[in-house]
Amino acid sequence: MVDVTGHLGMALLFAAPAWMVWGRRGSLAFTGFALVTAMLPDTDLVLQGYLPVTHHGVTHTVLFVVLMSILAGVLAARYLTDWFNATRRIRSSEIAGETVFVFATAGLIVGGLSHLFADVLSAPDIAAPLSPFWPVYSEAIIVDVIYYDSPIWNFGLLAVAVGLHLVLARRERYPLETRYRIGARTETGERQYSGANEE
Repeated sequence: MVDVTGHLGMALLFAAPAWMVWGRRGSLAFTGFALVTAMLPDTDLVLQGYLPVTHHGVTHTVLFVVLMSILAGVLAARYLTDWFNATRRIRSSEIAGETVFVFATAGLIVGGLSHLFADVLSAPDIAAPLSPFWPVYSEAIIVDVIYYDSPIWNFGLLAVAVGLHLVLARRERYPLETRYRIGARTETGERQYSGANEE
């Protein structure tokens, strides 16, 4: 496993495609959310005090990440959609519950899968190898090209990822027009944004 810096760098890399989906403000929020959720699989370090789990066990599987992400997405859509629509900081007259679900679920999946990918690249050095595709494929997957304490890998990943996001943030034309864009629709059904440089 890489250290926290490396995990954050990997989460930034995984979150980069958000610039094609959400627009400037949405992408910044999505990227921040993915950073916060990047350490989700390491909840096993906390759970070890209460449950019979091991580090790099069930919480470091695609199944766990996807199930927790969908659950959180459902809860976010149910309980946060009205709040988002009432908040003035979000420049939209209407955000559908479906959009909130996709945003929350995708953010958690991106953060969680980036963590698993980084751990596969670096375990086992000081921790057990992962079986990320359990229960479909129970064997450990070991690539082991990154050492945990390597500042070149950890800070290098972070620097490259930040640089990539800065380049994407300066792009003039983005994102793709999707049903999950955050923006108000006019009476004719066209999307209306607060400004070309804002979204």
